Amino acid sequence: MSEEPEQPCPIAPVVDIVFSRWTTPILWTLHEHGRQRFVELQRRIGTITPKVLTQRLRQLERDGLVRRTYHPEVPPRVEYEISELGRGLGPLFASLATWSVENLPRVERARLHYDGAEAATTGPR
Repeated sequence: MSEEPEQPCPIAPVVDIVFSRWTTPILWTLHEHGRQRFVELQRRIGTITPKVLTQRLRQLERDGLVRRTYHPEVPPRVEYEISELGRGLGPLFASLATWSVENLPRVERARLHYDGAEAATTGPR
């Protein structure tokens, strides 16, 4: 009987799903602004290309985090919204938002300190 190896970090699969380059801004935007059409979503996110947005939305729909609704009108209308499963990430997003406000200045100070210490020990490059 083969046993699955124990996952060294139980949240790693969640991080892989939720925190890829464009997934987080898409989920955050849908969570904050509700149901949106493709163009609205793209405008709110900003620098994402239509191709990448389409790919990410398909993956999120496949993962059950986003729901796509097709309206057979002329012209056709498609809307995206965060699913119930995706809404379950809301407390996580809220915690991360709070953490970022409280701690990103400290991270920046640590980086400046490290970079200064690094420059002092290695000299000019």
